[in-house]
Amino acid sequence: MWRRRKRPWRLRVSPVTLCDLCAMVLPADEAVRAYVPDSSAAHPTHDWFDGLRLLTACGEPHLERLREEYRRRPFVQEELWAAKIGQVLADGPPSLTLVQLACRTGLHEPEIRRAVAWHNRRRQEPRRERPEP
Repeated sequence: MWRRRKRPWRLRVSPVTLCDLCAMVLPADEAVRAYVPDSSAAHPTHDWFDGLRLLTACGEPHLERLREEYRRRPFVQEELWAAKIGQVLADGPPSLTLVQLACRTGLHEPEIRRAVAWHNRRRQEPRRERPEP
C-alpha cells in the first residue's frame, strides 16, 4: 500500500526591524515610521526620495526624539549632491568624466563642482564628537 508523504512543516518567519534610537528588535508591522528631511540621504533607485530619510522607531516617543534630532540638523544642498555622486561612484566605475557623472546623477557641472568642494572641505575638518542623544 502506498503511503502519502506528509508535507514538511514550514517555519514562518516574520520580518523584524530595529529602532533607530535604542536598537530594540521589533516586528516590522509594529514599528512606527516617518520621513524626515536629511541632506545626506540619497535613495538608490527613486530620485524623488532624495533628501528624505525613513526613520524607524519602537514607539511615538522615540520617533519624536529622532525627528527632533533631524530637525536641528541643517539641510545642506551640497551634501545631498555629494551623496548622489558617492552613490554613483560606489555602484559603477570609480572614475568618470564630468559629463558621465552629470548624466548618471542628473546634476549640472556647477553643482558637481560645489559638491566636490564641499566634500573636500568636510574631509579636511577635524572630526567632531557627536553628543549623546
